Amino acid sequence: MAIKGVMPMQHEDGGGDAREPAIPTVRIGGIRIARLTRDGLSRIMQRDVADARAGTRRLPRIVTSANGSVIADYHADPVQRALIDAADIVDADGMPLVFASRIFCREPLAERTATTDFLLDAAEMAAKAGIRFYFIGARPGVAARAAEHLRSRYPDLKVAGVRHGYFKPDQVPAICEQIVASGADVLWVGMGSPLQERFAVENRERLAGLGWIRTCGGLFDHYGGGVSRAPAWMQSMGLEWAYRAAREPLRLGVRYLTSSPIAIYHLLTKTGD
Repeated sequence: MAIKGVMPMQHEDGGGDAREPAIPTVRIGGIRIARLTRDGLSRIMQRDVADARAGTRRLPRIVTSANGSVIADYHADPVQRALIDAADIVDADGMPLVFASRIFCREPLAERTATTDFLLDAAEMAAKAGIRFYFIGARPGVAARAAEHLRSRYPDLKVAGVRHGYFKPDQVPAICEQIVASGADVLWVGMGSPLQERFAVENRERLAGLGWIRTCGGLFDHYGGGVSRAPAWMQSMGLEWAYRAAREPLRLGVRYLTSSPIAIYHLLTKTGD
């Protein structure tokens, strides 16, 4: 289904050098998921930023994540499906995806690439390599606090700018100009699905010069909005969704109760090499 600003993925490189190696993927719940570790993903980010700075990457690579809710929406909403398919990398931000790959795939995922954990890997890499981040999304002040939290952990990290996620459509061109002018290399977009994926896909051309556009959902709330994560044992067992539902039953409880059975069905019937 064609929608404005959304084109099916034409290549693996997101506007880069066609000679670079393809990223290995595996089909999980009907979505092509990158078979990458967090360290491997960080190294791709570093390479893409270097290529963008050298002028050999014309457009930023779009990187997004999938979990049970995304899988359910992917099969229920043609627009969301087109947006996910337009991304260059979709990683597994959910242990159920890892479990399904271990059952049905000859070459399963090595680990979960949780965005909240990957941000720290990426920030450490960025601090060492001089990569500049820009954060957009969440309520006013939240992204700024997340940036300060990261700079306290990685003093050499460069944050080119921050902006909250509340703006009108006619402001988007000017916002993109500001992001490019800031000298940012990686744009983190935390607006929730499908708004963040639509922002990434529709504004890719406007953000030429960046290495990455990385969607990140409620990431800024974890580091700047006081939202806690599940205990490590719940994360390892794939129960972080239950922790979040218990913390926010009105907003997330119904969502998970309706999407989880649908996601499980697709994980069981649409996973394989």
